[in-house]
Amino acid sequence: MEPALFVELVDCFKKKYSIKTICECMGVPRPTYYRWRLKKYEKTELEKEIIAICEQLKFRVGHRTVKGLLKNSGTIVDRKTVQRIMQKYNSQCRVKPKRAKKMAGESNLVVPNLLEQNFKADAPNQKWVTDITYLPFGESMLYLSTILDLYNNEVIAYKVSDTQNAQLVVDTLEMACRKRKTAGTILHSDQGAQYKSRVFQVTAKENGIITSMSRKGNCFDNAVIESFHSSLKSEEFYTQERVHLTNDIVQQKVEDYMYYYNYIRPFQKLNCHSPIEYRTMAA
Repeated sequence: MEPALFVELVDCFKKKYSIKTICECMGVPRPTYYRWRLKKYEKTELEKEIIAICEQLKFRVGHRTVKGLLKNSGTIVDRKTVQRIMQKYNSQCRVKPKRAKKMAGESNLVVPNLLEQNFKADAPNQKWVTDITYLPFGESMLYLSTILDLYNNEVIAYKVSDTQNAQLVVDTLEMACRKRKTAGTILHSDQGAQYKSRVFQVTAKENGIITSMSRKGNCFDNAVIESFHSSLKSEEFYTQERVHLTNDIVQQKVEDYMYYYNYIRPFQKLNCHSPIEYRTMAA
């Protein structure tokens, strides 16, 4: 009798018959059955290590990232092995839906599109991207304004507000400017009314920032920040069943995610380091 097959057989019939009866019918001693069962469900050291990584990162990363983290810690393992173990213990990350096709944009710009979908930066504060997203998870609609550094995808500044106005993006920009040197920094946004506003453009100019804008109706021109906001919602809010949240809880969850994203979340493009860790190592 194959041990694994017998353990599965007992699992199928133990609700109807006692384990003792099944063992007697099959001629397998009960101690032998329990030894087989323990062996089948005992995790290997690799499985324990992979599960620990997934739990630490709240099941937010895929098998390729887990493989990279294992490599960083000195454990070399095949990607498919990691994937199989994650599937075995239902530890896969939530998959974000992909856009079906690229949208065509228009060319009526307020300021030039300086990035032209070139999201690579060779140094900090070279290229920033910014956007506003909706947070429909609390008692009322909230809005999140974020500024991201394309060098290491680090969140430089963010603000949550119950009002989607020019002051929201100005406050976020001023927060970023207090933290970083901004002379010559390119700040890319969409053509939202908040970014077209005089107060935002003046604030950017006063801090030596060069503004850039996407083509109208083309979210792919600002894909990095769009993807970040999508990840925040997928990983922090959509991973649980819909529950009632207060606005304070929503803001706290955003704050928790920002810390996790900057200081803990590993990125394959950063050699499986977090944004802060990567910038610190480069410096």
